Amino acid sequence: MNENLKIPPNERHKFSQPLGKLYAGTREETIIEVEKAIREYLKKGFEVSVYLVGDIVTQDFLANDFLKPFISLCIVDEKTQRNHIEIEIEDFFEEIIEFENTEGGIKRESFTLLEDIVKSKKRTLLRVIEGEEDMLVLPLVLKILLNDQIKNLVFYGQPPVTDSKKTIPEGIVMVDVEKRIQKVVDKFVRMMM
Repeated sequence: MNENLKIPPNERHKFSQPLGKLYAGTREETIIEVEKAIREYLKKGFEVSVYLVGDIVTQDFLANDFLKPFISLCIVDEKTQRNHIEIEIEDFFEEIIEFENTEGGIKRESFTLLEDIVKSKKRTLLRVIEGEEDMLVLPLVLKILLNDQIKNLVFYGQPPVTDSKKTIPEGIVMVDVEKRIQKVVDKFVRMMM
């Protein structure tokens, strides 16, 4: 069995659809909407744990004094649109792990790695030093442990998509990790095997 999972070319359009709620707009506009959503969960009595996939979304959360304390994991490759991007990590993370992923896919070992990171409950930066980080949202969603008292929220940047049947604007996607979404993601992962 191949050690890397890849998107089947004839299914690529399915993978460009947002996995959760899309907050469309500029970085400034979307971060305000994300703050409102998290405040609502807190008002309802939930604890909130945030998992970030992508450099821009990570930068925006780290720069926001309200959102920053909720961060559990950031997955970055320190590139955006093929340009180098610097992530200010200071002493915020308890653990920094470097990982080699595959280009445009998922390395099988990422499932075990992400499961270990989630179980450790340490605030972690996962730096992808080869390949890309964006597809790691799938194994991450599968490996997050469900808990009725905690809202586990995965955020990632949504690039604009104009080549599908329906145009998708740029923004931030918030995935509220529940059993239903884990089943959807499991189907996507099986398509890639």
